[in-house]
Amino acid sequence: MNTGKIISNLRDRKNWSQSDLAAKSGISRVMIGKYEREEAIPSIEVAKKIAQAFEVTLDYIGGEGTSAAFDKKTVKRIQEIEDLPENDRTHLLVIIDAFLRDANARKAYGQ
Repeated sequence: MNTGKIISNLRDRKNWSQSDLAAKSGISRVMIGKYEREEAIPSIEVAKKIAQAFEVTLDYIGGEGTSAAFDKKTVKRIQEIEDLPENDRTHLLVIIDAFLRDANARKAYGQ
């Protein structure tokens, strides 16, 4: 997915107008429109401001990595998990896997 489409999709999810994003990011509404129409490509600094406004990673705005828009709090948690001692990280991941398995089973059986 291209950067313009990503910005547009994030804006739609938040139910923001281009003017709303402009106010929250400090980028002009005209430029946001150009980015969304792929008439211009945001600089790293501009993309960073847009990512901060949406509370997503710069990688996500750039179309790199995952297809999910992780908020900064989630990214921080993942980083903290990675910093845990191996044994603690393994235990935590077993718990997360069990929770996800149960949630997916409930979803599959309509519960």
